[in-house]
Amino acid sequence: MRIRTTLTTLALLFLLPAEAQERHVIEGRFDVFTTDEIGNVYALRGDELELYNSKGASWLRNSVKTFGRITHIDAFYSLKPMVFSPEQGQIAVLDNTLSLQGSVMNLSRSGYPQAVLACISVQNSFWLFDQRDLALVRVDAQFRNLANTGRLDQLLGISPAPTSMQEFDSRLYVNDPNEGILVFDLFGTYAKTIPLKGVESFEVRDGVLYYFSKGQLFIYDMRSFAITEHALADDLQGKVLEVRVERGRLYQRTADSIVIDEVVTTH
Repeated sequence: MRIRTTLTTLALLFLLPAEAQERHVIEGRFDVFTTDEIGNVYALRGDELELYNSKGASWLRNSVKTFGRITHIDAFYSLKPMVFSPEQGQIAVLDNTLSLQGSVMNLSRSGYPQAVLACISVQNSFWLFDQRDLALVRVDAQFRNLANTGRLDQLLGISPAPTSMQEFDSRLYVNDPNEGILVFDLFGTYAKTIPLKGVESFEVRDGVLYYFSKGQLFIYDMRSFAITEHALADDLQGKVLEVRVERGRLYQRTADSIVIDEVVTTH
């Protein structure tokens, strides 16, 4: 049974305002952003990918003009982000200077002309969602097949329309806002569906799933199934488009900035 509770009554996991909360603001209109587990920010502004530290200080930037429109950045490996352009059908892995590492990988030439989602997997591999076959496929760096779920409409009795996915701790989490978060193992075996619908963005960290829906941040404890709502700062209510949580910080993208608020976590 799921339990919905307020932040002040949940004893398992808290995100509480720090006594002297510190805020950092990265000014600008960003199209896509993500964070890595050490708190760096990867943000795309037009055709420039920019890297900031956890205090919002600019670190690096590089142009991605020739790559095509990027819709997803995956920083599963710190300082080695993956960028994905579904329109061009291309994946690239960058190094710690945001420069191309190796060559750009063309999905269409590799047999996946309708791959509409991609994320990084362990052991230098990738997960793809193949819209043509309605399947999740895990491939290595040469696009050799490592795992395949088979047709998800036949497996699950639904026609999935996932919007994002992330691998964490040997599990692939796939967000379908209409169905919930679908969970698979590294072999493509279906494990379960977490019944969270209407999720706009999410991330998994150590037994907890943070998700953003209808302008608010929620915390789903995957052990107790408790759901906690975490109120955003008053001055950001109604302005936040996307949230991430890393190492006691909230990263909140608005229409004209990325706001980093220091918080404390208590178990």
